[in-house]
Amino acid sequence: KTPSAQWTRTHLILRGLSGNNLCFVTLLSGRTVVPSFTENEELKELLQLYKSNKIRTTKYSFLSFLPKNVFEQLHRFANVYFIFLAALNFVPVVEAFQPEIALVPIVLVLSLTALKDICEDYRRFKTDRLINGLLCRVYSSTQQSYVDQCWKNVQVGDFVHLSCNEIIPADMLLLYSSDPHGVCYIETANLDGETNLKQRQVVSDFPLQGEEFTPESFHSRIECENPNNDLSRFRGYMEHSNGVRVGLHSGNLLLRSCTIRNTETVVGIVVYAGHETKAMMNNSGPRYKRSKLEKHLNTDILWCVVLLFVMCLTAAIGHGLWMNSFKESIFQVDTETPPALAGFYIFWTMVIVLQVLIPISLYVSIEIVKLGQIYFIHNDLSLYNKQLDSRIQCRALNITEDLGQIQYLFSDKTGTLTENKMVFCRCSIFGVEYPHEENARRLEVYESENTETAVCSVTLKSGYSGKSLSCRSLSCNRSSVSLHTEFHCFYILFLLLACWVSTCRSCVQAKEVVPDPALGRKLNWLTNHSSSETPSSMELTYITDFFLALAICNSVVVSSPNQPRHVVICRVMSFKRTPLKSLEEVKLMFQRFSFSPFSALSPSQIKGSPHSLKSRLFIRGKRGSLTLSTPVSNTTDVSGSNLTKQVEEITDELVYEAESPDEAALVHAARAYRCTLRGRSAESLLVDLPGIGSLAIQLLHILPFDSNRKRMSVVVRHPLTGQVVVFTKGADSVIMDLAESPTDQTEVYSHIKEKTQKHLDAYAREGLRTLCIAKKVLKEDEYDLWLKAHMLAESSIENREELLLESAQRLETNLTLLGTTGIVDRLQEEVPETIAALQRAGIKVWVLTGDKQETAINIAYACKLLCASDKLLTANCGSKDACAALFEDLILEVQGGESLTALTGNGESMSSSFILVTDGRTLGWALEDELRSNFLELSRRCKAVICCRSTPLQKSQVVQLIRDHLGVMTLAVGDGANDVSMIQVADVGIGISGQEGMQAVMSSDFAISRFKHLSKLLLVHGHWCYSRLANMIQYFIYKNVMYVNLLFWYQFFCGFSGSVMTNSWVLILFNLIFTSAPPLIYGILNQDLPADTLMELPELYQDAQTSKTFVPYMFWITVLDAFYQSLVCFFVPYFAYAGSDVGVLSFGSPINASALFIILLHQVIESNTLTWIHMVVLVLSCTSYFGFVLLLSGFCVTCSPPVNPLGIELLQMSHSLFYITCVLTTVAALLPSVFPLGALHNSLIIKSFTLMTPGGANVVITDTAIH
Repeated sequence: KTPSAQWTRTHLILRGLSGNNLCFVTLLSGRTVVPSFTENEELKELLQLYKSNKIRTTKYSFLSFLPKNVFEQLHRFANVYFIFLAALNFVPVVEAFQPEIALVPIVLVLSLTALKDICEDYRRFKTDRLINGLLCRVYSSTQQSYVDQCWKNVQVGDFVHLSCNEIIPADMLLLYSSDPHGVCYIETANLDGETNLKQRQVVSDFPLQGEEFTPESFHSRIECENPNNDLSRFRGYMEHSNGVRVGLHSGNLLLRSCTIRNTETVVGIVVYAGHETKAMMNNSGPRYKRSKLEKHLNTDILWCVVLLFVMCLTAAIGHGLWMNSFKESIFQVDTETPPALAGFYIFWTMVIVLQVLIPISLYVSIEIVKLGQIYFIHNDLSLYNKQLDSRIQCRALNITEDLGQIQYLFSDKTGTLTENKMVFCRCSIFGVEYPHEENARRLEVYESENTETAVCSVTLKSGYSGKSLSCRSLSCNRSSVSLHTEFHCFYILFLLLACWVSTCRSCVQAKEVVPDPALGRKLNWLTNHSSSETPSSMELTYITDFFLALAICNSVVVSSPNQPRHVVICRVMSFKRTPLKSLEEVKLMFQRFSFSPFSALSPSQIKGSPHSLKSRLFIRGKRGSLTLSTPVSNTTDVSGSNLTKQVEEITDELVYEAESPDEAALVHAARAYRCTLRGRSAESLLVDLPGIGSLAIQLLHILPFDSNRKRMSVVVRHPLTGQVVVFTKGADSVIMDLAESPTDQTEVYSHIKEKTQKHLDAYAREGLRTLCIAKKVLKEDEYDLWLKAHMLAESSIENREELLLESAQRLETNLTLLGTTGIVDRLQEEVPETIAALQRAGIKVWVLTGDKQETAINIAYACKLLCASDKLLTANCGSKDACAALFEDLILEVQGGESLTALTGNGESMSSSFILVTDGRTLGWALEDELRSNFLELSRRCKAVICCRSTPLQKSQVVQLIRDHLGVMTLAVGDGANDVSMIQVADVGIGISGQEGMQAVMSSDFAISRFKHLSKLLLVHGHWCYSRLANMIQYFIYKNVMYVNLLFWYQFFCGFSGSVMTNSWVLILFNLIFTSAPPLIYGILNQDLPADTLMELPELYQDAQTSKTFVPYMFWITVLDAFYQSLVCFFVPYFAYAGSDVGVLSFGSPINASALFIILLHQVIESNTLTWIHMVVLVLSCTSYFGFVLLLSGFCVTCSPPVNPLGIELLQMSHSLFYITCVLTTVAALLPSVFPLGALHNSLIIKSFTLMTPGGANVVITDTAIH
């Protein structure tokens, strides 16, 4: 029955496995999609309710800008406050000066903010117009063909035809692919930053699959979930005209902004368009976090409000008493208004006069300063990676100062501390370990040459992109890059030759594997039966299945360099205008050069047929004849020639697009032993097996990796036995538990498992990443039974993920352990030095990893997180009660160490030598409420904590626990999707753009390319940003309080009437314009210490935190300093002009000039860095002030009623007393700042500590800070 437009609930009734139970799957508030040219009016109306594909990221329209922007700015309390004062000045009884003058500050601030918003919104408008105007081919039912349409005109239900390298305009359900197996490859770089290809599949059991697709013949109905931002999930079903329903999943969905690759033609129907697409729903823009300094600033602003209230209340009381003291006055006094009411009026008048005490421009200034700080961080060359051509990304614009306050750093291991460039190192098969000693020596050579290449890399300049391209990334880069230069053609060809040879050598050595001789001899028996060593049939079966699993148990996409995606064009300019050559042609020109790379075993003649080989391999041998062999340690050649030979031609090389470096390393390892993955489709795999040749393996199912199962599996029909086999690859902690011994050969399998476990422990101690390989042979009836349940899970709408997880877990039981692999993941450069510097800076470094405990400890020793003198506290508990008891014992042990330190009088705490190591299960109990306090007490006393086998959720829980309960500033750094939650929870999240995509980078506040950049980012830029911003805020408060007090002191001489000794224009513009620029330059450019000093002495980072630059009592010290200078600035001119006949404005002229000099020179004294920019800004500030007052004095007649400023400034500046007064006032006010001893308004902080330099000499550092 056709659903109506009011359809909100669909029930799927699916019969269970037993045939008796019914499973109800409910889809709530879903979406119905049919072709847009449907004749059903109700469904056509339903499609019209969905959003179109037009996007609009702008915030404003032409009509809504003014009211909406003003409304948004009113959310700031400071803006509301100043609007209130401007309105209050229009009330006659409380007005302080002309009403229009009171509007100047708030109008100026609102206008500048609105102008900034207009510029930002206009940039968004141009981007929207460009994207909406892109063309794609949409099916037209009237023209019976595909026509060009703009993206913005695409609707839900439209059929879109795309070709290779075209961008997907909307979220579409894949209905047709030119690939005969219904496969489509997409690149999601525009979505998540990952450049590896991902495979998508045409809807299963689609009637038109394999035929030329015509939209007119599509009569199915799609029911799917409502739009959401989950990129990895898509649930729904398609109901065909014959009533058959087919489940839909994320593998059928083409996401907007992705690119079609390696597929000639695809056709899809739009299910989500515009802002309902997953790409748009994940487009959250820059991250916003409130910094710790900003929270303290709000407290200071409240204190300024309190101070303003006290001053206004004092003036109100004083005015009331002054009015009450006059009985018979010789001058006109308002006797009708009661003194109390007059004091009330004066209170609000003084609020208007002293309004500048609340720094209206401070928030805008802070934003400008942070943008300047980010600019310098972004352009720091020491944070630039030449090899990757990447620089630091600042994604959070308002927490730069928090980089200088970090106390705890939480780091992932793989890809963060290590390279995440996995290279196969060794393996264990059938309980026999193969050390691959030659491969280990090759890796050592590669690592040393890799370092030399990085130092001696040749850099060319790109004429199009402006980016530098090093020789190491020249031939590995897959984007289309054109290189142009003015050098001579032969010189360029020489550079290209050097780059290509070095790159090929590095790339080949990094991924190729030198086979182990013993393992090579056993595999050689498949092709050469006269081999001296004859393995047992069972061992040979294990070896063959082991490498077959390495080749096919993955999601690797196979392609070749000659495909369009992998073409790299390199053009060079010749003075003779010679034809331009591609990089591939240049490579072929120099192909005869030998650079001795290592490659796989040389192929041998294939002997025997697959059937005969099957009869030799897969006949179960007698139990009594089974022998466990060990590898021979000699390095004789397998086939009479060296294991290494010339690398095969680049044009014939296969390219493996892997989602993780682990998968790529294992596939390359299998290829080294001639078990080569040649191709992949949705239903089959093409694999070369030694002694057999190419075989098409039927791929039945893929059970992808997830963090819960920690493994992945493929279900195939074995190419030699025809049996249904499950190959599983995963973490050893999981696979070893799932591996069970057959009842008929318990002794043998127990021996294999025991030997493999020993090898796993040895690999972990060496710091290798370990994966276990296992298999399971299914009987046909077992497979059919599981298949029914799995199909039920795949076709489910609700709880599909949970059902698929249960289905996978039911299959992955009673596994047969084949072996394990050890993959080396080299430590990044300068990681030990970076961690040592961070620890010297007082930052506690925690490592949160999912690896084995032994591997994590080994890496911790390698990166100097652990030292030989450190004592390990290991927490591996089997129960919650045991965990509680262990924590109590460990706390007593640590406290005993602290007591011993106190008795011996050693200055360094003994607890710094304790390192806590815990596994995932114990960590889970430690995070529960009952044990949380003990875990916190223990961990905070330790020098470092290493959490092994931790899940992504546990990582975020640990960071949140430390952040909330200890009240410290936390930083989390990681490179993978499993680190996203940890990065988002921390106060500062840093992503590393590594080998695992860009999820961590896109979720982070800052993105770097190497872990070593943390030291410069925190110790230098973090220190500077915090120091600059904290001191700038104090300076802002100082100058406002200082100038406002001048007006307050005058009230004691004018009956607290609210009168001022300066004209209203100078009063408003003094802090808003004349003294606003110097603090900005101070906040952006000031350097209290040089970068080299901060890097050499990391202790200065912690010292800056303990110096309490921005703490509550510093606010009052700053206020006292401002009070003193205002007293000097007011009373020195007062006594200088005492007894004279100068008017009010004449008296205020030297006060204003002196205040300007005092405020500007005070900043010069406070500054640690003075550049020509500082001087220019200071001169411009003075010039703008005197230019303005002179123009006002020369031409203004009625600018500031009731007073007349005409000629006053010109007259004052013609007398020497004006200059003498300004000089004496400035010197008297600033003298205590220059010689701070004995001055109450200055705090002299002398911080002395003794540092041990690398050379062993003691260095005493004294840091003097004047606030």
